[in-house]
Amino acid sequence: MLTNVAQGLSGIALLLAGAIAGFFYAYTSSVMRGLDAVAPAHAIAAMQGINAMVRNAVFAPAFFGTPIAATLAGAALLGAGRRAAAFAMLAAAASYLLGALLPTFAVNVPMNEALAITAVPTDAAEAATLWRTYSVDWTWWNTLRTGFSLLCLALVGVALFLAGRSTNRSLQR
Repeated sequence: MLTNVAQGLSGIALLLAGAIAGFFYAYTSSVMRGLDAVAPAHAIAAMQGINAMVRNAVFAPAFFGTPIAATLAGAALLGAGRRAAAFAMLAAAASYLLGALLPTFAVNVPMNEALAITAVPTDAAEAATLWRTYSVDWTWWNTLRTGFSLLCLALVGVALFLAGRSTNRSLQR
């Protein structure tokens, strides 16, 4: 039988993975497209404002908590004798760490910090060049983060499915 701790941690991992995957997906599917649709100087100013406010108590649990919850859930599943489920949950944590968290700190955050100290150009052509370069690269990396976050979410779902399966073959008949 699956322990309450393993169930609880798995549920938390599912919620956090879904929240962060949705967060990254929203940027790729709408936020960046919306910013690309307005004047580049406005897009730069808006992105500077977004980046200044994104680090908050609502964002932090999903961003930082996803790999923690998945790792703890994987350990609890392992302790409950659910090796396949534990492996899937630990793979979820690894996919998020390597494919979402690492690129965030290696690429997206430095890009955001560089944009934060950039004065919004008053020349429309200069603003267009700055925004186009930033937006294309940032969106590409965000789409990568989205894909890995969705993979993390899918692996948490697989882990939950595997955890719910009976280990006693005679019970499955």
